[in-house]
Amino acid sequence: MKPENSARDLHPQAARGNAGRAKSLTLSLEVRHCGRAVVLHCQGRLIFQNEARTLSALVSEVLPSARRMIIDLSAVESIDSAGLGELVLTHMWAEAAGLELKFASPRKSLRQLFELTNLVSVFDLYSSVPEAMAAMRQGQVQSA
Repeated sequence: MKPENSARDLHPQAARGNAGRAKSLTLSLEVRHCGRAVVLHCQGRLIFQNEARTLSALVSEVLPSARRMIIDLSAVESIDSAGLGELVLTHMWAEAAGLELKFASPRKSLRQLFELTNLVSVFDLYSSVPEAMAAMRQGQVQSA
């Protein structure tokens, strides 16, 4: 399968007209097809409103045809309760539809948040994208 990439950037309005701040509020999403799975690379902040909704909309658009997806969280700087809620809803939707959704490479602070909220017991969470890919091939589920 030929690798195919697509990217979406979300640029919320800058607070007080500060263009530099707008860049830091951006969530970039890039879809890469890797063999029989899709990797969704997320960069920026996964927060209330458009960012969280855009992530879940993209997953619900791509995952049904791909059937397997890894959400790469390595470049997610921060996440709020709306972002966590969207991840949970997206995970529940994928599971109910019989689709495979895994999360990979959370930064230390994000991993601690998943532990604090007990989402490590809900998500299929891996310390790296290659580890999640290997688990997909083996049909394993674990938590990093």
